[in-house]
Order: sequence, then structure tokens, then C-alpha cells
Amino acid sequence: MRAGGGMSRVSRTEGQELLAAPERGTAVSAAVLALTVVVLALTAAVFAAVADHGLLAHIQRLDDAWLRLMISGRSAPVTAVAKVLNVLGLVYVTLPVRIGIAGFLALRRRWWQLAAFAGAVVLSEILIGALKGIYDRARPPGALVTTSGASFPSGHSIAASVTVVAAVIALVPPGRQRVAWGAVAAGFSVLMGLSRAYLGAHWLSDAVAGILLGTSCALLAALVVSRLQRRQSAPRPGRSARPSVPDTVRPADRL
Repeated sequence: MRAGGGMSRVSRTEGQELLAAPERGTAVSAAVLALTVVVLALTAAVFAAVADHGLLAHIQRLDDAWLRLMISGRSAPVTAVAKVLNVLGLVYVTLPVRIGIAGFLALRRRWWQLAAFAGAVVLSEILIGALKGIYDRARPPGALVTTSGASFPSGHSIAASVTVVAAVIALVPPGRQRVAWGAVAAGFSVLMGLSRAYLGAHWLSDAVAGILLGTSCALLAALVVSRLQRRQSAPRPGRSARPSVPDTVRPADRL
């Protein structure tokens, strides 16, 4: 009985499927793959458009118009909310939150979920600095908050989207509850992006690119780790499952 209980504890922790339960794995993995491909394609399209000088001129006109709209519609309550979101996106907030999530997953021995979460965060952090250096886009004038570095893509938007989307994948079991929390995460990511454009800290296209890139990192990391998890848990040729052996064998059982 003790052996069976140990196996059940392992199955609830280390063996928990990242993307879907085994009986629904193929369908859900295909859906996640399709969603990842779509988000990656949109991300690549936005980054390619901003890199093209001809297209960037058209994008800049839209960004200018959006900034004028934000400035004309500013109000004290909305500005206060936007500034709160600005604080929530700072490293002083996101880093402890990320460490807390990683620590929780480690304590629960959910190693695959931890790998997906950490992989998404690390990938996004590598890309933020590299892409800002490559594009080196100037920020909008007259921001309501302190800013530094290049404008494209929005670091706040990337950090917010990758953290909340990766957290939902890692913490919430597959099913309707994950879909609901995923919608909340997407809404928060969009709100963070809009707040950056509202405050004049970023152009609207910076925020859109950041949301898409952060979401791409979270989905891509989850998909890769899920494939590794399935590959490791798949039965290997020439090996059969070991039969369960009772802890003790009483003399009467041998008769």
C-alpha cells in the first residue's frame, strides 16, 4: 500500500501533464500548436513591419494619431490607474513575483511546469535587450513616467504578458479553468500595453509588439517543454512496465 501511495504522489506532481490530460493530449497539443503558430506569425509580421522604413512611416502616423488621442483623453483617475500599472511592470515587482511562482512550483515538485515558466521568462529577458538594441527606436516625447532605453518593443508589455500567460500555463490545470484564466491574463496584458501608450512611455506599436512577443515566449516554451515531457514519458522499445510488488509477503500468501 505504501508503494502504491508513493506512485500516486509522484503522478500528481512530477507526472502531471503540462498542456493536457493524456486522453485529450493530441487534440489540445494541436490546438496549442496552432495558437502558437498564429501568435508567432503575428509577432514576426509586426517586427518585420517596424524594421521596414516604408512601412514604419505608415505605422508612425498611426502611432502619432493614437498618442494625440491619448493626450486629449487623459484624466486624473485613468492616469492614476496607468501609473499603478507602470509600477506593477517594474523589475522590483515582476522579479519577486517570478521568484515566488518558481519557488512554489519547485516546492510542489512540478518540474515540467517550472521548466516551462522559467524558460519563457529567460527567453523574453534575452530578447528584450537584444531587440531594443537592434531597433533603437526613439520614445514618444513628454512621457508621464520616467523612461530609459529604446522604445521598441515595450519591456513592460513583454514582462507582463510573458509572466501572466506563463503563470497560467504553469499553475492552472488544463481545461476550462485554464481557458478562463488565460482570458484574464490576455486582458491584463492588453491593459498593460494600452497604459504604456496612454502614459506616452511607448508608441502603440511598441506595446502591441511587446504583448505579442511575451505571449509568444510563453506559448513556445510551454509547447517545447510539453513535447519533451511526452517524449520522456513515452514507453521505450524493449522495456515493459514493472509489475507492482507488495511491500511484504506473508507466509500464508505463498500457499
